[in-house]
Amino acid sequence: MILNVSGRTDIVAFYTKWFMNRYKEGYVDVRNPFYPKLVSRINFDDVDLIMFCTKNPIPIIDYLKDINKPILFHVTLTPYKKDIEPNVPPKGLIIEAIKKISSIIGAYNIVVRYDPIFISDKYTLEYHKKAFAHLCRLLDGYVSKIIVSFIDVYKNVKRNYNVLKFKEFSDNDYEEIGRSFSKSARKHNMTVQTCFEENDLTNYGFIKGDCLSKELAYKLNMMIIHHCLLEI
Repeated sequence: MILNVSGRTDIVAFYTKWFMNRYKEGYVDVRNPFYPKLVSRINFDDVDLIMFCTKNPIPIIDYLKDINKPILFHVTLTPYKKDIEPNVPPKGLIIEAIKKISSIIGAYNIVVRYDPIFISDKYTLEYHKKAFAHLCRLLDGYVSKIIVSFIDVYKNVKRNYNVLKFKEFSDNDYEEIGRSFSKSARKHNMTVQTCFEENDLTNYGFIKGDCLSKELAYKLNMMIIHHCLLEI
């Protein structure tokens, strides 16, 4: 079983102590959001891999040594300022946290998500190209993959249009991002990919794949099995 933490809220950012308490107890109860009377119990003995998805990994760093499971991190790190992300810690602190986690679990087990990408008068294509190149430079040697996605215009996005003021992407915009991001990633020994995106950027050097590849999940599980066998 792969346990995705967090699918509904950023548990790492806001509820790390709660999560670690549940981990030590050995189980966590999950309420069905569509049928609140239905509660499912997940036993950590049945969990093969924990994938943490967060915008702020800082709170859990000191607890990683206590988790005896294969771990994968997806950390969302975008270049937007406080007008868009008022409650996210400064980018410099998040980058240092990524470096620390990478040194603990390995560069192949932590993925940076540069998403969602939107363009506006303030956050232009040039802004994103420079920000992405800077991010790759800072994380050289600490991250092997960056996943990008583009803004989806769903209900909440429409409701916040006055804040975002996003513009529609053209084919040329996608091409410019594709070529620039691929070049920056290659320069710093990284791959850049999309997952569940309609726009195909493979012609520009992107990889189109799963957010969590079966190969990586298998590799992480084989590592923990090997470790357990050595302890017997």
